[in-house]
Amino acid sequence: MRVLLQRVSEASVTVDGEVVGAIAGGLLLLVGIEEPDAASDIDWLVRKISQLRVFNDESGVMNRSLLDCGGDVLAVSQFTLMASMKKGNRPSYSRAARPELSRPLFDTFVERLSAMLGRPVETGRFGAEMKVSLVNDGPVTLWLDSRLPE
Repeated sequence: MRVLLQRVSEASVTVDGEVVGAIAGGLLLLVGIEEPDAASDIDWLVRKISQLRVFNDESGVMNRSLLDCGGDVLAVSQFTLMASMKKGNRPSYSRAARPELSRPLFDTFVERLSAMLGRPVETGRFGAEMKVSLVNDGPVTLWLDSRLPE
């Protein structure tokens, strides 16, 4: 699983002109899932995301986590994160898991992150054409890959 994490002061997802998910401040997570992903990938990402110290403390140092500051989360499934651009100019999405696998894994990811944080995680609408709006705070943008835990 891959997650592009952005610290935001606000973010929202709109489908057909309707806001389906929104947060005032916290983390926007763009989540990509590939065929071999499993519960162990979800567990690693949930722990890492909930404990990642990317929020400022009283001294202005990134020393606080979601668990520490109570920030919100907006998670959006995004198969394009699994793109391969080795050949030509058109990305290949063959690494992305098919919806019958990726949707349950995404839902499990959201459920486990929500349980870890003790509050709901906002989402987009799986498989829909979505418009994602955000105000990146910092900017802070990080890349997490459960296959390459760093």
